[in-house]
Amino acid sequence: MKSKAERLLLLILAAIQFCTTLDFVIILPLEPQYMRLMRINPAQFSLIVSAYAIAAGITGVAAGFLLDLFDRKKALLWLFSGFAVGTLLCALAPNYPLLVAARAVAGAFGGVTGALVLSIVGDVVPEERRGRAMGLVMSSFSVASILGLPLGLWLAAKFSWHVPFFIIAAICLPILLAVALRVPSLRGHLQHARDHHPVARLWAVLIEPNHQLAFVFMAALTCAGLTIFTNLATYMEFNVGLSDEQLPLIYLTGGICTVFSMNWIGRWADRAGKLRVFTLMSLSAAVPILALTNLPRVPLPVALATSTLLMICMSGRFVPAMAMMTAAVESRYRGGFMSVNSSVQQFSCGLAAWASGAIVGQGPNREITHFPLVGLVSLSCVFSCIWLARFLKPAARELPGAPVFAEPL
Repeated sequence: MKSKAERLLLLILAAIQFCTTLDFVIILPLEPQYMRLMRINPAQFSLIVSAYAIAAGITGVAAGFLLDLFDRKKALLWLFSGFAVGTLLCALAPNYPLLVAARAVAGAFGGVTGALVLSIVGDVVPEERRGRAMGLVMSSFSVASILGLPLGLWLAAKFSWHVPFFIIAAICLPILLAVALRVPSLRGHLQHARDHHPVARLWAVLIEPNHQLAFVFMAALTCAGLTIFTNLATYMEFNVGLSDEQLPLIYLTGGICTVFSMNWIGRWADRAGKLRVFTLMSLSAAVPILALTNLPRVPLPVALATSTLLMICMSGRFVPAMAMMTAAVESRYRGGFMSVNSSVQQFSCGLAAWASGAIVGQGPNREITHFPLVGLVSLSCVFSCIWLARFLKPAARELPGAPVFAEPL
């Protein structure tokens, strides 16, 4: 990393990503508990996941008009504050309909917050070091898996499913304080911010062919993972035979391994080329996708090895992929681009969760049926990404040797 200030900024951004990631993924392993307590089926559970994603997609489109017109710091404070309130509403939700509504509120702010975090990384870190920076920020997913998910599952089982959301909302407070006190004003992108009307700026983002390709690429990238992960916990419990006490081990072991693998893959991508690394990681994901979605009742070590390998490969695709995505757009359009990209990602999450819930069913012993078909859908998305990535090009000002657009930290 270039300086202590840059490292501190990236750590704060990683903490924000940790909260938004944990808030989204904590729902997934709680599916068996929701099904028991709220008496809902897999399709109804998928709506809880989709509500967050669809709301995030809608607000991402709206933010695409305006996000590049504001200081990144001020926008981050407002959006992350709204996310904290939405998470608190999830904790207070007394029933299924209100939980769905609260998830929509959290998603409305959380999705755009994630897009803004990636925009800031793209602004302050030059392309030749961006793979490592993305690896650091996105390793928050691994930390969420190591610490957040097992602890959240334990708290939900010990007390109530409301408790993890209360804790996430509380964690947001010191992070907001750190943003207010330690993040500098980020206004480098504003140099050309008012050259065009917001509608014209968004239109410029949407009509660029390279951007359109990037949006399709993101949709396929997202669907590849979430089609499987939406019902993973229920499948591992009712089909593979893991108990409630063993279920957190999936996320603990996967998280421990990916916190190292994602940072290593980021450095590898900077050295060997992001497209090459993305392709290799995507091809390597085919084996664990097919293995896990066809996994019978097996000993715990086999189940953990399969799920961990899947998490390493699937998360490993995202590090070089997001580095390529942020390089595909000029800094002056990056906020709007990442907002639209976030919308595409969140809509794709909603579509993938809905499709997964529509494909699978429940057998007489509550086991998940048709999960191998979900694996084939995921695999088709993985190969589509490999093909699309070949045509994704960096923006003219993002070619090697281009200057960093944000003011020095």
